[in-house]
Amino acid sequence: MPHIQSRPVHACSQDEGQLSPGGQAILDVAAGLFSEKGYDATSMSAVARSAGVSKANVFHHFRSKRELYLEVIREACRDSSAALRQGRVQGGTVAEQLSSFLSHHLETLLRREQVSRLVVREVMESSPDGGKELAEQVFFEGFTELVEIVREGQASGEFRRDLDPALLAHLIISTNVFFFQSRNVLRHFPFVDFADDPQRFVRMAADLLFHGCLRNPPDEMPGDATGNPALPVISQEKVHD
Repeated sequence: MPHIQSRPVHACSQDEGQLSPGGQAILDVAAGLFSEKGYDATSMSAVARSAGVSKANVFHHFRSKRELYLEVIREACRDSSAALRQGRVQGGTVAEQLSSFLSHHLETLLRREQVSRLVVREVMESSPDGGKELAEQVFFEGFTELVEIVREGQASGEFRRDLDPALLAHLIISTNVFFFQSRNVLRHFPFVDFADDPQRFVRMAADLLFHGCLRNPPDEMPGDATGNPALPVISQEKVHD
């Protein structure tokens, strides 16, 4: 399988690009303002006032409001990326590494709820150009590493070779994000008993993601040339009443 080629990523997304204490203080203040007021309603002057520094000092650390905003989003993702790398260092099976990441990622979403909602909102509402910017400058490095771990599982024989690594990486992230978004609704379904138990949710989700939901592999199931089960054809014609 071909490796994903790396792309330019803003220097602050790297561990060696960590901010000074003054820059970090500005970043923390900006995260609160952006989360509360949104991007358009937050000015660099407001960030400076709330941080107790001059506007020039803010621009010393961040060249523009957009750069500051992107760094707020990068900062929100940094803990999960570090956990992913730590899991690789500690070893274990690929499923164990990904399960550990799934748990840490959800814990981070819930612990930093306000800024997590900011990140989700930015992803959902971004324009095509904004989505490209987020992909290249914020999420590319972490998502690529997640894909590479899945590929390691395929190379070792732990995971099926016919699955799409990017799709599994996407499902890992989206499983947590949708739980984060919907748990206030989920807890009101009488048959849902995991909405207030995130770790139980993670254990069950990891089991489904990495072990599937079929009780036993079927002896005979019609499939395509790759061995994947044949799926029903969905008509593209508009359905009328």
